[in-house]
Amino acid sequence: MARAGKAVQGGQTAGQEAAGGAVHDTQTSGREASSADQAAHGGDSPVPRHIAVVMDGNGRWAKQKGRPRLFGHNAGMNAMTEIVRHASDRGVEYLTVYAFSTENWKRSADEVSGIFGLLVKFVELKLRELIENNVVVSVIGDYSPIPADARAALERTIRDTSGNTGMRFIIALGYGGRADILSAAKKLAAEAVRECGEGCADISGYLSGIDEARFAEKLSTSGAPDPDLVIRTSGEKRLSNFLLWETAYSEFVFTDVLWPDFTPEIFDSCVEEYSRRNRRFGGR
Repeated sequence: MARAGKAVQGGQTAGQEAAGGAVHDTQTSGREASSADQAAHGGDSPVPRHIAVVMDGNGRWAKQKGRPRLFGHNAGMNAMTEIVRHASDRGVEYLTVYAFSTENWKRSADEVSGIFGLLVKFVELKLRELIENNVVVSVIGDYSPIPADARAALERTIRDTSGNTGMRFIIALGYGGRADILSAAKKLAAEAVRECGEGCADISGYLSGIDEARFAEKLSTSGAPDPDLVIRTSGEKRLSNFLLWETAYSEFVFTDVLWPDFTPEIFDSCVEEYSRRNRRFGGR
């Protein structure tokens, strides 16, 4: 693994997992490959079009300081705010963060409710800034089970930023890559039944029209290019059920830094490491 600044960087190939967030390798896609890396403003390295982040390490950060886990989640929310602002300033078009996975529901009720309380706080304090910075907020995953106040705050943010034209900030909330793939398969199966009709014995004609692009249209990430770069904090090197389809050819950069300590400078070092990669998408 290479090291850039404080970040422990690792160029990995697709198929690795990141616990509590995501990690990936060089990206190609059955849909649109994001080939247009832009010149950065605010940094010297070319900026990936789409960056996905596994924000891991809040609990360990709090434990190191002898504080409750929620203290770490609050610090992590502050770090996320800084990275959203910085990524937008640098010209990133899409920023996806793994905020809460389907597996995270297994955590204690107090921790889960505290996390969603922080989400309400984030929205109330930062909505105006998101609008002023022209950021578009969207959510992937099933967030219907979250508390009503958090759901209302989130939906207000989505609605109030929908007219913006800048960076798309995608929050993976109640999200699981396997569940998303399964949902897409079920949607295609339902279409096959409708197209073939009741009592149909041969759906081969319909199936022959299903390719990677059509499948990707049924995923919750439809409309966004696959991530060019996946950053995972806290030293873990796993996908943890994050963007399993979309990260087939993403580049991975790992850092030992715990998420609350992740700064714009470390973000830039990860982008710099990415800029040194030779992305062949399976070619030579």
